[in-house]
Amino acid sequence: MLTFEGCNFFRQRLVLSTLSGKAIKIIHIRDKDEQPGLTEYEANFLRLLDMLTDGSRIEVNESGTVLYYKPGVLVGGNTIHDCNMSRSMGYYLEPIIMLAPFMMKPISITLKGITNGPSDPSVDYYRMCVLPRLKIFLPDESLSLKILERGFHPEGVGKVTFTCPVVKKMPPVVLEDCGRIKRIRGIVYTSRVSPSIANRIIEAARGLLNKVVPDVYIYTDLAKKKESKSSPGYGVTLVAESTTGTFLGAEVMFCKDGKDVVLPEDLGQQAATLLFQEILSGGCCDSVMQVITMLFMAMGEKNVSKIKIGNLTDYSIQCLRHMRDLFQVTYKVDSKQEEIEETLTRQDVTLTCVGVGYANYTKGIL
Repeated sequence: MLTFEGCNFFRQRLVLSTLSGKAIKIIHIRDKDEQPGLTEYEANFLRLLDMLTDGSRIEVNESGTVLYYKPGVLVGGNTIHDCNMSRSMGYYLEPIIMLAPFMMKPISITLKGITNGPSDPSVDYYRMCVLPRLKIFLPDESLSLKILERGFHPEGVGKVTFTCPVVKKMPPVVLEDCGRIKRIRGIVYTSRVSPSIANRIIEAARGLLNKVVPDVYIYTDLAKKKESKSSPGYGVTLVAESTTGTFLGAEVMFCKDGKDVVLPEDLGQQAATLLFQEILSGGCCDSVMQVITMLFMAMGEKNVSKIKIGNLTDYSIQCLRHMRDLFQVTYKVDSKQEEIEETLTRQDVTLTCVGVGYANYTKGIL
């Protein structure tokens, strides 16, 4: 049994524990805070994990500052989960995607809660950027994410359905050629605000994007006041696709929860600027996809997998440490600086590993 301290990387530790089959213990969970122990959304995630597995053992002490988790068998199937309203669905979608290919049977899960929030990637980001990139690991056409109802932070009640096939073995991948950006797609979503705001966001974003790429198309999803169950707000998700199938995304949103109003023009320009930063990093996956890609590489066949990414995030660095502890997988990290202009450089990082040869022998049992 491995022991970790603190509340950081909570989902990451539980997901890797489930896939490795090793029990873990997390201590000192906010033990010095005014409200110590697990939060409501963390407890909600534990209920989701218990729902997706069979035979898991979860023990929490009275104060909630110590958690013991012994993983069971991933089951999958059809299920419904009500997400905690403190976090958006992106908080739950990432671990679900990491676990879904290794279930006994294909998963089809319906999530209810906030679809678009400021603290987590939106469901649009996962649908437009993450899922297309996952098809190098999961080529099955049943991989999908459908947005049935949209709900904005903090009181919106949305609904999405995620379906994913299961795999016997994860194939090795080599992703070194980022390619050149050939087109940019995006979506502007609004709820309970004037429809003209969407046009102002699109005009501001295209004002920057069209200077770089001529093929830019941004469509709209406008929820009318009478039809919407969301809180007021608006946002934009942009995705750049390269000639080699690389998808890089960026998004910005604003929800009226007491914060200062963000002008639609500023929001559109900010989203375009963030997308340029992702493109400039020169990776074959963006910052959100780093952990998912590294995990699937480690779970792959006993062969060499290699990927070129931009700067490693702190979340990804910690994931490398956790996979070393739980899977005994280490990555070879090659890093070099590339000069783009006289005053502009970027850090190119290439990760190489040999998969553990994980085989899903429970596939199709149920």
